[in-house]
Amino acid sequence: MKDVDKNAEQVEQIMAFKKKRRAVILVHNYQRPEVQDIGDFVGDSLELSQKAARTDAEVIVFCGVHFMAETAFILSPDKTVLLPDSGAGCPMADMITAEALMKKKKEMPGSQVVCYVNSSAAVKAESDICCTSANAVRVVQSLPPGEIIFVPDQYLGHFAAMKTGREMTLWPGYCPTHVKIQPEDIIEQKKKYPGSVALAHPECRPETREAADEVMSTGGMIRYSRECDVSTIILATETGILHRLNKENPGKNFVAASRMAICPNMKKITLEKVLWSLEEMNPRVTVPEEIRVRANIAVERMISL
Repeated sequence: MKDVDKNAEQVEQIMAFKKKRRAVILVHNYQRPEVQDIGDFVGDSLELSQKAARTDAEVIVFCGVHFMAETAFILSPDKTVLLPDSGAGCPMADMITAEALMKKKKEMPGSQVVCYVNSSAAVKAESDICCTSANAVRVVQSLPPGEIIFVPDQYLGHFAAMKTGREMTLWPGYCPTHVKIQPEDIIEQKKKYPGSVALAHPECRPETREAADEVMSTGGMIRYSRECDVSTIILATETGILHRLNKENPGKNFVAASRMAICPNMKKITLEKVLWSLEEMNPRVTVPEEIRVRANIAVERMISL
């Protein structure tokens, strides 16, 4: 009961500071349940940044990881962007640097770089076009013939290559959370829940995706869950999404393919840290203007599709 009282008190204080700071709170689908519940918007990283850019808020509190806060600043340089825990990073985004990408581009002159939004602003700035897990196939299809370098997620790149038939050089990056999900996890859950449908995120390994009935982004999973008439849905993605799905779809049963699929960085954000961030107006996330402008070109090229 004490934890409930403490949470309620913190939420009340957060709302007061949010109003005082003219802030909007963005929360990624993988965040803690209590953090999701205070969000003005809950969703995928790019979707959240786009929504924030359209508001008249002066401050963006991004409950996610560092590259997401950078993307919010790229799209809204006139706003103050706060990341409640400066240590909330993304291992996959850290698997590539701008310098390493520049070296690869020199090895493959004339190649086109497709950059998953789960990457740093500096890497986006060295890319031709960005993509999300939802539109990666469409982005690759839009490119003219020629060499393609796909960074940093090799599994999303593999998925796009399989769907488009395009040959691509895949950067050897991956999401440590999604690769924990094994095909056996999905097979076991489907046996446990006859008649269920299994949805896998494209960041999963190919063999895990093959064990699922459908492959889609978290946004796609949310839409599918809302519109389908299936009673039990198995999710091969980070477990945080279950909270939102259960809230929005009473009467349906949502099952994690693997309880091991927990992103520790996503769970670093707490109500206490959100409150402190709004109170102290820190930690702030910014992007140098020269990098921001170039990164924004890659993002806007994707959006224009």
